[in-house]
Amino acid sequence: MSAPPARTLPGEAAPHWRSHAAMLALGAFAVGTDAFVIAGVLPSIADSLGVGIAAAGQLVTVFSLAYAIAAPVLGVLTAGWSRRSALLTALLVLSAGNALTALAPDYPLVLASRVLAAAGAALYTASASATAATLAGERNHGKAISVVLLGVTSSLVLGTPIGTVIGGALGWRATLWFVVLLGGLACALIAVRLPPLAGSAGTGLRERLAPLTDRRVLTALAATLVVFTGIYLPYTYFSAVYEPATGGDSAMLAILLLVFGVAGTAGNLVAGTLADRFGASRVVLAATALLTVALLLVPVLRVSVATAVPAIAVVGFLSFSVTSPQQQAIIALAPAARSVVTALYQSALYLAISLSGVVGGVALDGLGAGTLAPLAAVLVAFTAATTWLSLRRAR
Repeated sequence: MSAPPARTLPGEAAPHWRSHAAMLALGAFAVGTDAFVIAGVLPSIADSLGVGIAAAGQLVTVFSLAYAIAAPVLGVLTAGWSRRSALLTALLVLSAGNALTALAPDYPLVLASRVLAAAGAALYTASASATAATLAGERNHGKAISVVLLGVTSSLVLGTPIGTVIGGALGWRATLWFVVLLGGLACALIAVRLPPLAGSAGTGLRERLAPLTDRRVLTALAATLVVFTGIYLPYTYFSAVYEPATGGDSAMLAILLLVFGVAGTAGNLVAGTLADRFGASRVVLAATALLTVALLLVPVLRVSVATAVPAIAVVGFLSFSVTSPQQQAIIALAPAARSVVTALYQSALYLAISLSGVVGGVALDGLGAGTLAPLAAVLVAFTAATTWLSLRRAR
């Protein structure tokens, strides 16, 4: 007879938490690939469904908005579930949404299926981050969250290019089946290997919603919305910002995007380790302050490949250095409602992605691509200032 699986006590690290976090990162890789790969197959989607590129682009907007709305709602509704049940349900919904997209015969059904996929993605990412943090224990929160988010950042480097190549060779529907395969693999591993971990059973709806009445949590979420609107603003219009360096060459653009993705992956891992050592808010302050300076220099450095590559590497590294420490800082404000506040964080993040497209589009049409990075710097600087003030008050 096999021994019963060990349960993790509050604040205690589970054995093999790193392997569990890596397993959860695979699901995050599926989520990130799903979120980003649609942009790589937009032309073929538009041709297949008989719509324009702009209409096809709304699949990205709808996914982001649905994610932002679903994350806090599902986080509250599933807070009492076991973490394994929440994660498996999320991956099944994600896979079902992508399968429906792959099978949908027309644009309206494809659009609706992206809402379903976004719901699964929203529930998974928040649940995975909270689960990894719990398994790792208090001393390793930052490392654990950064490992899970490594799945998202690596999807920029691997998942999106692979999915785009599959779409080019076999059609865009094959790309969605690729995401279904990733989600199914992650689902199988979690079902077999994730140790038992209870949700907040016995907690009422009022207690679960308590973070929404905490002014510190709301302030941190507002800062999250602002900083990631700034971070994703130049990324959303990456091709326009760095057009002087690429000259419209798609191959060169792909190389620059790869540089950004690799640097971002490194930044995410380094920041998680530093957050555990020096404190999450201090890492956020340092990253946002340095990122402000880097973004202000982009208009000067984007004119050639030789100067654009180091600029992109620095901006990518610092941009993703904010991700896991900011989430860790918000969890620290309401540790008893970890699954809810991580869902709220994810909601703010994806709402910021949507806003970056709107704000950036207006700025691009009215002021030109050269103004996007400085505008982003203003938004990032705001978060640096609010983080500095919060640290000062804490002292």
